[in-house]
Amino acid sequence: MLSKFEQVKKEWGGHNDVIDQWLMMRQQLLIDYCKLAGLAPKEEANRQLPTASQLSLFSEALVDYISAGHFKIYDNVMERWHQTGYSPTEEISTLYAKITSTTDPLLNFNDKYSEVKKDDLLEQFDEDLSQVGELMELRFALEDKLIELISDSLSCPPGA
Repeated sequence: MLSKFEQVKKEWGGHNDVIDQWLMMRQQLLIDYCKLAGLAPKEEANRQLPTASQLSLFSEALVDYISAGHFKIYDNVMERWHQTGYSPTEEISTLYAKITSTTDPLLNFNDKYSEVKKDDLLEQFDEDLSQVGELMELRFALEDKLIELISDSLSCPPGA
């Protein structure tokens, strides 16, 4: 996910403030995920279950990312399109629907782990975190396609 993110950032970063904001939020979410998954540098290879605080921080970042995508980013895109007279294509609408289909499964992780207590057994944690990683990877791939489809429309100056 990180190497793919670097490619996307290199290709689309700096083209538009909306896309840049989206990519910055994604980068932070990836960092938080890697910390939680124990994918930190080798000197921290002693993997153990995360603390309740770490779970809460990641869950918050996950919800913030999803919320920003649905509301802030989407609203910014729609406002820009309204200013330029652009209308989304069927392909864009279909892709957005696929992105939103990942929302509930990701939020289920938040619901399950955001309020964990330090004495709670996390028997399914590794499996659940792995599933979140797969969903994030799918969502990011879909978002990347969406960025590719909408980037030109966001570059148009208002009234163009």
